[in-house]
Amino acid sequence: PDFASAYARAASCHAYAKGNGWISNTANEIAEVTRLAQRAVELGKDDAMALAAGGWALTVVVRDLDVGAGLIDRALVLNPNLAEAWSFDGWVKNWLGQPEAAIERFARAMRLSPLDPRVTAARAGTAHAHFFLGRYDEAASWAAMALQDNPDYQPGLRIAAASNAMAGRPEQAHKAMARLRRLNPVLRVS
Repeated sequence: PDFASAYARAASCHAYAKGNGWISNTANEIAEVTRLAQRAVELGKDDAMALAAGGWALTVVVRDLDVGAGLIDRALVLNPNLAEAWSFDGWVKNWLGQPEAAIERFARAMRLSPLDPRVTAARAGTAHAHFFLGRYDEAASWAAMALQDNPDYQPGLRIAAASNAMAGRPEQAHKAMARLRRLNPVLRVS
């Protein structure tokens, strides 16, 4: 009951589910993630993993970017070699409109842990950052790399579709959307 990282990981499970389109933000979901993340932070003031995963969950599910970003920053001060925290921070920087900083964060995460099974997320995040910078060819290339190891990774498929469409490759964009729609048949632009 006093293991901070367990609470943080429980909260981050909700964040991964949200990112993959498996859940939607309901009031109960938001309340549960808030409870889990707050408990993780209470118990793990000096636990980089608890702070990073708790902050990640708060940004993704609760949409509290400022608090989540602050927790991830604190985690990185405690452990500047925590690759997962760098990847989380890359996504947060994307959402805060700082794609250049996001690219740096993702690059550091991949350099620290090149064989990490979560490298797919860092590659997709890098694709998003390039997309936000209007570099659609680079974005499509990073999206393709993200999908190499996990062709059903929904954030990778979404950015692959958008990047290829903007880069003038409608066939690749349609292929990504078709795969995404097979995985999530209720998906709509709205």
